[in-house]
Amino acid sequence: MPSLTVVTTVAELRALLDEKRRRGEAVGLVPTMGALHEGHLSLVHAGCAECATVVVSVYVNPTQFAPNEDFQRYPRNLDYDLQLLKSVAPKSANSVIVFAPTDAEMYPTGFQTTVDVTKLSQHWEGEIRPTHFRGVATVVLKLFTAAEADFAYFGQKDFQQLRVVEQMARDLNLRTVIRPCPTLREPDGLAMSSRNRYLTPEERTRGLALSRGLEIVREMTKRGETNCAELEAALRDVLAAAGLQPDYAVVVDRVTLQQITKLDRPAVAMVAAQVGKTRLIDNTLLDAKQNIV
Repeated sequence: MPSLTVVTTVAELRALLDEKRRRGEAVGLVPTMGALHEGHLSLVHAGCAECATVVVSVYVNPTQFAPNEDFQRYPRNLDYDLQLLKSVAPKSANSVIVFAPTDAEMYPTGFQTTVDVTKLSQHWEGEIRPTHFRGVATVVLKLFTAAEADFAYFGQKDFQQLRVVEQMARDLNLRTVIRPCPTLREPDGLAMSSRNRYLTPEERTRGLALSRGLEIVREMTKRGETNCAELEAALRDVLAAAGLQPDYAVVVDRVTLQQITKLDRPAVAMVAAQVGKTRLIDNTLLDAKQNIV
């Protein structure tokens, strides 16, 4: 069982990691907002496979929530998160450091610096939540500079977030290498998310339309469909049958996130919909190789 250490300040974190680096150990980072589940733990496993030390940040970041969103009710249970990490972390010589800072530590009095990744943040989630990615990019950059990690692990479920972080790392010449990790799903296909616990049984059943629609899109592309309007229409039809009105249901370029008309390049189908009081997002990567003429 790896050792588990909890720190709450950047100074404590850096002191521990300086010692690790003097021994030549690679450091990984898994940024989370807590309420951990198997999806998060898969990122920890990926980090432990590559790094001697993995930092798991547990911080509900206020700057990525709009005033009408669920910041106050977002699940917080650090004791549970620690027990989960202790019980299922890889049985190896890895050490896991949990960084659980306060708001005052992350945003001290007088804080006024933010990070904007402009083009990638304009559409989709960024259009519906205009300040969201500014908050994400700012807190992630702060975590990167605090940990100075060699690698950082992000799930592909939040695909636009992943691309925003990748772009920020490239644009700012950050030393941290971004490692995308596959989306983990519940046995029924629902993408794992801390917000799934908000769903009633009836809402959860309706929410399965997102993953079911994406599976239909994948099957259509395997049969040779390249018309993205047809793919998007099929996805919307599945949502409509479940009584859901999507915020978006689109096929976009995997790098630029711009909507495309023909599946002639690496792409991703992305979908978001409100299910009761809970907003769900999901996506699937689309491989266009077999469709390129």
